[in-house]
Parts: sequence; structure tokens; C-alpha cells
Amino acid sequence: MEMLFSAVLGEAITRSINFFIRKCSKLKAQDVEDRLCMILLRAQVILDETMGWQITNQAMLQQLDMLRYAMYQGCYTLDTFKHQSHNEDDAEDQTQPHNSEELEVLPIVGPGKVGKSTLVAHVCKDERVQNHFSEIFFVRSHDLTDDELATFREGCATKHQHRVSDSKKDGRLLVIVELIGDLNQEAWNRFYFVSKQFLPTGSKIIVTSRSEKIVRFGTTRVLTLKYLPQEAYWYFFKALTFGSMDPKLHPKHVHVAMEIAKTLSGSFASANGTACFLRDNFDIQFWCKVLAFLRASIQRHVFRFGGHPSDVLNKNRPACLQRMGEASEDVVIYGGRECSSQEEVPKIRQHDVIFGSVKLKPHGKFEVLVWRSQIPPYYSYVNTCEIRELKTIGAKRKRSMKT
Repeated sequence: MEMLFSAVLGEAITRSINFFIRKCSKLKAQDVEDRLCMILLRAQVILDETMGWQITNQAMLQQLDMLRYAMYQGCYTLDTFKHQSHNEDDAEDQTQPHNSEELEVLPIVGPGKVGKSTLVAHVCKDERVQNHFSEIFFVRSHDLTDDELATFREGCATKHQHRVSDSKKDGRLLVIVELIGDLNQEAWNRFYFVSKQFLPTGSKIIVTSRSEKIVRFGTTRVLTLKYLPQEAYWYFFKALTFGSMDPKLHPKHVHVAMEIAKTLSGSFASANGTACFLRDNFDIQFWCKVLAFLRASIQRHVFRFGGHPSDVLNKNRPACLQRMGEASEDVVIYGGRECSSQEEVPKIRQHDVIFGSVKLKPHGKFEVLVWRSQIPPYYSYVNTCEIRELKTIGAKRKRSMKT
């Protein structure tokens, strides 16, 4: 009976230690130390008692091994917590107006329109972040020129001079750097030097880019964003396409929509634009026509340019697609820009141009609206397009005969 009681008590203590390790970060330092010491003492007593027993039951031996490992974890957590408390005490005494230590930089990397700006916007709106920093400073640039560095330096100095005295925040700034293109090491070194010189102690930097080259700028582990896996992307696309309608009532539409989703290469922009277009034309024959067009157009693009249109645009290269119902015309998409919610955007939508729902004649380059984001930072995405008229073989033969 004693052995059974010890085994049961041992499992309970094991669970207590594991639970306590997960929750210790929410407790005060002294509470953590006292309560964890008490639990570890009980575990040690049980282990010492069982050392003299001749136990052959494999299940009980396994329970004792689990208890021993949990006790090791608890001892390690206790020592780590004590060490962390001492470090925090020491840190409260090393206070300086500006950083003498390494300024922490978090790199966020991912392809275009994968959600980097959206993630940063949600972080900035988090109450814990807003309570920790006095202000959030945004820098959006291609290459951080000397003029931009001077503006950044003056802005930091102004914010440092006029900040409200707050013992908790102490003027800390969160700097968000959105890089449009690549940035060389020299330009980053200049920016980092200015940041260390003018940012108050405790400030942080988040830098986002499509290029993985920014990984070397970070002082912490890089955060990499990727497109959704096909299963999650289909769930997202189905919700956009059917909205409040029950997809189970439209099985043929669901089948075609799933095939359309497979052609979009995980692009959020394509999902939003295409789903909106399908909702406006809820006809199964039309959806089948859209599917056939997308398959043929994308296959043609891969054959001609070596990649999916979305992948080509993410590499800052133009994509070329046919217009549905207009076999003699191509649409060249050059990529574009992000607009804030306050800026005016084009009224013509990109998918209306591609799917031929608006009649346009070739007249040079023009801007089109790709989609409007419904979540922070509420960007509107605008591309530059050009309609090119294809020269048919018959026209070429007529010209050659006239010549």
C-alpha cells in the first residue's frame, strides 16, 4: 500500500511540477521560489524512500523516472528563475539615457502580400506593446538615403525632447522599418549607428522585407512568413467566395471553386479579387469558363516566362496574361504600390480587366485596383497595367504581300 501511495503521489507531484513550470512566469519571484521549493522537497522525499525498495513493476519504475525527470526540470527552472531575478536587480542599477548595449532588431521576411505589414499592424495595436513603448516610429524606404537618415535622426531627437515623463516607458521607441527593395550592409550600418546614438534605452527595431538578406541585420531569430498551405488556402478562398451562402447547397460550384483555388498559387490578392468576381457572377457555366481560362492563361505564362504570374510579380518582373474573351489582347501587369486608407485609388479593378468585364482599348499604361484589405493597416493594393494588341498571323501575311 505504501508503494502504491508513493507512486500515486509521485505522479501527482510530477504533474504539479510540470504545471507549475508552465505557470511560473505569471507569479511573483518570491512566490515562485517558495512554492517550487516545497514541491521539489516532496519529490525528493519520495525518490529517497524508493531508493531502498526492490521495485520490479515496470509501470511504477516508469512513474519514478518521470518524477525524477520532472524534479530535474523543476530544479533547473528554480535556478534559472533565481539567476534571472539577480540579473533584473543588476539591470535596475546600469540606467543610461541612450543605448550602450546592442540594439535589438527583429527581421520579418516573406514574399509580397503575405501579411508582413498586417502582422506588424496588429502587433502595434496590441495593448501590451502600446503600454511598453512611448511611441511607434515608422520608416518606409527603398534604400535609407542620407536625407532619410537625417529626417529619422531629427524625428528621434524631437520625440526624445518632447516625450511625456513616464517611469515605466522611459521614452522607449518601437521603430518599424519597411524595406521596399534590397538594402546593402553599408546603408544598414549607417542606420543602425544613428539608431543606437539617438534611440533611448530599451527601444527596439522591427525590419520587414521580401529579401532574406535582412536576416543578417537581426539580433534575434528571424520571423519568416509563408503563404498558406493549400488546405488552409482553400478554406480561406471558400469563405471569401461563398460568403453567407451554404456551400453544401452548391456542390458543383464548390468543385469548380476548389480547382480555381489551385491555380492561384496561394496569393491573397488573387484570392480576394477572384472570389469577388465569382460572387458577382454566380453561374456554374461562367465559373467553368473562368477555370478553363485561368488554366490555359497560366500554363501559357509558365511556358513563356518560366513561372506563375504571382511568382514573377513577387520578383519585381512584369507578368503577361491574356484577357478572357479577348484573344487578340494581352494584359501586362508591372506590379505597383500600397496605398493608405486615406489615399484615392483607381475605380477599375484588375480582375475586371483580366476577365474582360470592362471594355478597354490599348492606350498606354494605367493603374488598377487589385484589392482593398479589410484588416489593419487597411492598405489598398494598386498595380500598373498595359493592354497590348496582338498581331495576328493573317495581318503579317497581308503586310508581307503588300511589301
